[in-house]
Amino acid sequence: MPEAKDPIVKVKNLKQYFHLSKNNVVKAVDDISFEIYPGETFGLVGESGSGKSTTGRSIIRLYDPTSGEVDFKGQNIAKLKNHSKELFNFRKEMQMIFQDPYASLDPRMKVKDIIAEGLDVHGLVKNDKERDEKVIELLEMVNLNKDHASRYPYEFSGGQRQRIGIARALAVEPDFIIADEPISALDVSIQAQVVNLMKDIQQKRGLTYMFIAHDLSMVKYISDRIAVMYSGKIVELAETEELYTNPLHSYTRSLLTAVPTPDPEIERTHKSEKFDSKNAFSDDRYLQEVKPGHYLYCSDEEAKKY
Repeated sequence: MPEAKDPIVKVKNLKQYFHLSKNNVVKAVDDISFEIYPGETFGLVGESGSGKSTTGRSIIRLYDPTSGEVDFKGQNIAKLKNHSKELFNFRKEMQMIFQDPYASLDPRMKVKDIIAEGLDVHGLVKNDKERDEKVIELLEMVNLNKDHASRYPYEFSGGQRQRIGIARALAVEPDFIIADEPISALDVSIQAQVVNLMKDIQQKRGLTYMFIAHDLSMVKYISDRIAVMYSGKIVELAETEELYTNPLHSYTRSLLTAVPTPDPEIERTHKSEKFDSKNAFSDDRYLQEVKPGHYLYCSDEEAKKY
């Protein structure tokens, strides 16, 4: 993990509730707090419906948070007014890579216009020549070539489309990128290529990532620290190696033991741990540091064990 500095993102008591009807409220994100430091990759994992994607969308203000704070470089962006100049400027510094490379690209636009959309909106290029040069530079950065600029999304494979999505996110030179399950829609053979590309770009540009996923093996490969999310709450947070070698929460262990091993001999005797969700939450439990850098959702009494 990079040296600890002031966090670039600080989430405090974030809540994102959706009122489906008068008596039906979905607590998609329920009072979570964490920090992300410059230059690191912060993994956020959990099953479908755990609230991880909603967390990412609330941080980047695709949703207006119900309550709580999201500090980005010391500014509480959760309180920025919609359509304000401050929110407009913030969007340049934080970008998102979406899960579905088929749905996130406008099929009616050429690749060069998709990538240059942010450049145009923020006035980052002076003329068409500079615009084209920047697009070509971005295409080459994601291992595509200049001939791809004049094509349409349907002419590309899933992996190539996700590279276009990455190039679009990089166009405005952000400091922080939220990658919302960026490889889950891709073939397994392509997933590692995209993750390696993201790691390479991170090193070259000094980027900070929040990597949202349900595939624990790939999160381990790219993340410095990992937060495990269940039913709107973070139940465990630790450095990657610590989380994998010493998982404390039953839900974390259930996710880890659900990952198959490539060795058939080991897999034959492999046992998955079941997670009992009935007693998952109680008023006396909260996320607390039980070991240096290792946080667990538990009661004070449970914390004494560690």
